[in-house]
Amino acid sequence: MNEIGFLSALHRPGTLVDAGAHDGLLTLPLARLPGARVLAFEPLPSAFARLSAACAGLPQVTLRPEALGDAPGRAALSLPLLDGVAQEQWASTAKDYAGFGPGVGVRRHEVAVIALDDLALPDVTAIKVDAEGAEYEVVRGARDTLRRCRPVLTLELEERHREGSTFAVPAFLDALDYVTCFALEERWHPVAALDRATMQRASPDPSMFAASDPYVFTFYAWPRERDDEARRLLPGGTG
Repeated sequence: MNEIGFLSALHRPGTLVDAGAHDGLLTLPLARLPGARVLAFEPLPSAFARLSAACAGLPQVTLRPEALGDAPGRAALSLPLLDGVAQEQWASTAKDYAGFGPGVGVRRHEVAVIALDDLALPDVTAIKVDAEGAEYEVVRGARDTLRRCRPVLTLELEERHREGSTFAVPAFLDALDYVTCFALEERWHPVAALDRATMQRASPDPSMFAASDPYVFTFYAWPRERDDEARRLLPGGTG
């Protein structure tokens, strides 16, 4: 199971939110789903420029250069540099990349932040969140949207980016009557089965690439009323 497979299988026409769209790896296939309108957020200027070029001529895609959070304002988006080369996939409003080795530098951009709820969208059917540690703020700023629209979600949650995120985000969603699982060996596993010592062992330092095997960082969440439908997506059912 991967994000596009999950979102495609549970797709319903409406607005699909891509938080942390980067180059459009998910924005573009999501835009091809029937009846889909994609609202893509990408605050990193260099990535937003490439995203804009990739989505040119797609009227069903709306691009926004803000970061999503839990309140409107401004934030520092920290972009780590490894021997002077930008590591765009690590750009984060949640961490500053201070205190790492001599090969790691940082470039900061001041970016606008909005809460998804402030847009009062009436028809959100799916949300993908990849915010390098700021996922809790993103879902907290979407509380009313989650209650009103009941979208499915995919979330990249990594303890190396935000300690406690794999506890806090699923707990927040559970309070809104959502189920959160991860997929491993063709089975759904509840988030409570995540062994962080063996499944999420990786360094927060962008110059260090070793990680546990498996490294589980993609989580899938759905409203409890769609539990049977979601569990049928994997032949192994629930672990």
